[in-house]
Amino acid sequence: MTATPADLLTRALDAPGEPPLRPLPPVVAELLRSLSAPPRLAAHLRAVHDVAVDLVDWVRDRYPDLAVDRDAVLFGAATHDVGKVRHPEELAGPGSAHEAAGRDLLLSRGFRPALARFAATHADWDNPAVTIEDLLVSTADKVWKDKRVAGLEDRVVRALADATRREPWEEYLALDDLLTRIGAAAAPRLAFQAAFPVHI
Repeated sequence: MTATPADLLTRALDAPGEPPLRPLPPVVAELLRSLSAPPRLAAHLRAVHDVAVDLVDWVRDRYPDLAVDRDAVLFGAATHDVGKVRHPEELAGPGSAHEAAGRDLLLSRGFRPALARFAATHADWDNPAVTIEDLLVSTADKVWKDKRVAGLEDRVVRALADATRREPWEEYLALDDLLTRIGAAAAPRLAFQAAFPVHI
């Protein structure tokens, strides 16, 4: 028997994955169900959210005096590409139309602008107005598949060094070690995402 789109979406949201992937926040899983999101999108958001948990918890443990909104980072990671519901062609190819579309979609569903913004800012880390939360979402969106972006990582290092008054090289070494460990587990995450279709 062929799986229905709803079955595939449920599997993308609930299957344990290997290594096991944490579930999305319930409000996000419900949003994706209500939108009949493509299963590939749900799998991608889950993988990025899972990495974001590791990133934000590492920052909270290593930098206890740095104010970071953990819930905002996790929501941002879980919804950063939600605009691809409106632009599914960007699931399989390049494009940025999903960014503003995602922010607008979240706003139309009653989410606060402070949370909806991540859909629009996750590819805009050069903007001087981005926060540490924006940078962590952007980093999770890259390193989940073991992609390293020097300019983005430089921004994170500067934010961490400014917060701690430690030398940037110290913060770079610590961040590099974390991202290397996260990136080493990219293959199973990529396989999990690839197991779900872009279109039904």
